[in-house]
Amino acid sequence: MPKLGMEPVRREALVRATIAEIGEEGSLDVTVARIARRAGMSSALAHHYFGGKDQIFLAAMRRILSDFGAEARRELKAAPPQRRAEAIIRACFAPASFDPVTISAWMTFYVLAQSDDAALRLWRIYQRRLTSNLTHALRGRCRDPRQAAQVLVALIDGLYIRAALHEPDAPGRAIGHALRVLALLTEAPG
Repeated sequence: MPKLGMEPVRREALVRATIAEIGEEGSLDVTVARIARRAGMSSALAHHYFGGKDQIFLAAMRRILSDFGAEARRELKAAPPQRRAEAIIRACFAPASFDPVTISAWMTFYVLAQSDDAALRLWRIYQRRLTSNLTHALRGRCRDPRQAAQVLVALIDGLYIRAALHEPDAPGRAIGHALRVLALLTEAPG
């Protein structure tokens, strides 16, 4: 009989192993057996907890999104109200987001979302939350906060893809570029 309280520990181990395996492989071409072996358990146990590779991967992406949310909350807490958009941008390009395994997971997530409804749903939730937070942060700073937020979200995705291609100094350059675009979007019409 399993020990009480082991399920959350094992689930977390599988999620971390999934991120590591995808990061190492650079794609979803990993097996549940490899993930389970890295997590120190049987593939049957991994299937028991998640059902299959796609479900484990989605749990891993929820973990990455949760970590991103925590980073965004830290940045927002430290920012004055008029600098919330800048705080969100900094969170999007935090060093943890540029860890090679995290980048691989994100790129794999984008590809999976093209063919998997659950992945697409999760991606849409992420996009809506980011757009909503930026829209709120831009109120009173530009004529159309929602449109400006949508521009920034698209820019963030594009800059992230550049980072995936190993552009030198990706986080610093991405933040600088995004902040320059933010300044253009929030300039008073002249």
